[in-house]
Amino acid sequence: MSRFDPIKDHSSENRTFTFRAFIAFFLVLVLIGVLMGRLYFLQVIEYDRFAAMSENNRVQLQPVAPTRGLIYDTHGVLLADNRPSYSVTILKEEVGSHLDETLEELRSIIDINDREIERFKKRLNQRRRPYETIPVRFRLTEEEIAKLAVNYHRLSGVQVEADLIRYYPYGSSLVHAMGYVGRINEQELQVVNAQNYAGTHYIGKLGIENFYEPILHGKVGMQKVETNARGRVMRILERIDPEPGKDLELSLDLRLQQITEKLIADEKASVVAIDPKTGGILALVSTPAYDPNLFVTGISNEDYSALRDSDDLPLFNRAIRGRYPPGSTVKPVTGLAAIDSDAVQPSHTVWDPGFYTLTKGGRKYRDWKRSGHGKVDMSLAFAQSCDVWFYDVAYKMGVDPMSDYLGRFGFGQVTSLDLPEALSSFLPSREWKRRTRKLPWYPGDSLNLSIGQGFLVATPLQLATAATVLANRGKWVQPKLLKGIRETQPDGTVTVTMPDRIENASPIPEDIELNHPEYWELIVDDMVGVVHGSRGTARKIGLDAPYKIAGKSGTAQVVGIKQDERYDADKLEKRFHDHALFIAFAPADDPKIAVAVVIENGGGGSTNAAPVARKVMDAYLLGIDPTSPEELQQASIVDYSIMDSAASSGYVGHRHE
Repeated sequence: MSRFDPIKDHSSENRTFTFRAFIAFFLVLVLIGVLMGRLYFLQVIEYDRFAAMSENNRVQLQPVAPTRGLIYDTHGVLLADNRPSYSVTILKEEVGSHLDETLEELRSIIDINDREIERFKKRLNQRRRPYETIPVRFRLTEEEIAKLAVNYHRLSGVQVEADLIRYYPYGSSLVHAMGYVGRINEQELQVVNAQNYAGTHYIGKLGIENFYEPILHGKVGMQKVETNARGRVMRILERIDPEPGKDLELSLDLRLQQITEKLIADEKASVVAIDPKTGGILALVSTPAYDPNLFVTGISNEDYSALRDSDDLPLFNRAIRGRYPPGSTVKPVTGLAAIDSDAVQPSHTVWDPGFYTLTKGGRKYRDWKRSGHGKVDMSLAFAQSCDVWFYDVAYKMGVDPMSDYLGRFGFGQVTSLDLPEALSSFLPSREWKRRTRKLPWYPGDSLNLSIGQGFLVATPLQLATAATVLANRGKWVQPKLLKGIRETQPDGTVTVTMPDRIENASPIPEDIELNHPEYWELIVDDMVGVVHGSRGTARKIGLDAPYKIAGKSGTAQVVGIKQDERYDADKLEKRFHDHALFIAFAPADDPKIAVAVVIENGGGGSTNAAPVARKVMDAYLLGIDPTSPEELQQASIVDYSIMDSAASSGYVGHRHE
């Protein structure tokens, strides 16, 4: 009998399908309920929180860097400017993990060296906030900008940005006076107000740029910007403008600065000129120098190595950091100390056989003139720079008065207002030697100190300061570069106002009160005799001078010479030659300029340093440019009144035989 399959149960299949459909429908309803619940939670319960988060992602608060203040010379010539510079930058948020590939792509389009890549990565690690672009290379040329523009579609996160950077139009002429700005580093960010420097890439590194940084920098601004999902700014919603830095006017005279620089261009030398009435520094020159524009956006290894390894030390600011034995330029101070302390009378005389001994048959302290000067009084001692006279008075008064009077004139201390890198040097004294050398002060030390040798060293700025105090007959004015804050009024007039308070300013010494005030004119007259007297060591520069000059030459020994040896410069290398120094002020009766000149290994002070000082004073007082072929061509600042005062002075120059 055949076997048949059972008949299909359609009723059972319907029940099974209905049950499964119901379960599926129920699951869908549950999922829709969960979705609606989550939607309700996000849109209603958590609305405020997520709305704020969304707004924060869309709207950003960005700092707006202030424009740095400008710097002018005393005649309104612009010395430090801000100029636009274009740089290629990268936004990390857009580049993502393709940073190395992007850098390689950039290098295939424009020239970027390994040092610039290294600096970029360092800046990237120091980035202060999200969506902040990091510069890769500065100072793009127009051709490089064009190359980048046509390749933007291949360079995600790369853009060309314009920025104002510092520019010094006169290059090396003013670097040792003004300093320069450079890229701000991590250490500097820890010192300054981080909020006020948000968005700022540059900061003053040296000189005026560094000292007056709070005034020049200004105050940061802020802006609210709307960005897209990739962080690019779409529009500005709100803006608080930054407060630009204030402009400064300096006492520096650019014309005098450049003339002075030419006068000592071939030497390792320094000249500082000060206005005795105000203390304003008219010229501060140190040669050789360097171009500060190299440092603004970052100097290359090759350029920096060339400056660092140069035998001429162009990075070294000789004017405020060079410490030299002042030689005979301190004799006006030590001579004044001797007579004002009553150690000797102004009429004191000595016999000069060419040397001085403390004991019979003892060590000979030689005079620069080996045959001696014979009978010498104070006037001749100044005019001929007779060492023996100063040896004798130094032995009689001892070190204490000398050290005291040298300190009153600013030696051994920083007295300038706004030269933060200036060195104070040190002031030799009995206590100083015991403390630093563990030795007593010997009479021979006093003899060396009286002629500016031995332990005493001074910077050119300190020598110019001492000349200023002598010019003012003991009245102190603080040497400074700042003339004031320069502002242009609504009517177009320019005002220059000195700030009421300057942070970190050095204290100014008290005016010098002599026991015998009449001795001021005595010392000044003897300094005039150095230049205009018939036997003065610097009488050559007094020839035909239309104004009266008070000066003192100095020749500082660099290497030791044995007792019975003679100094012969021809047998020595240039670096072992004596230093040439000269201090002066003029006109002597109504000083308008005080000058200090130091020429390293320059030989005799009266031969080499004094002529430089005369030309500097001619440039300032007569308005002539001694470096110009037409030397007698006068500028607009000629003051003929000084010629009248010189005509009645009675001093007539004599040629040196």
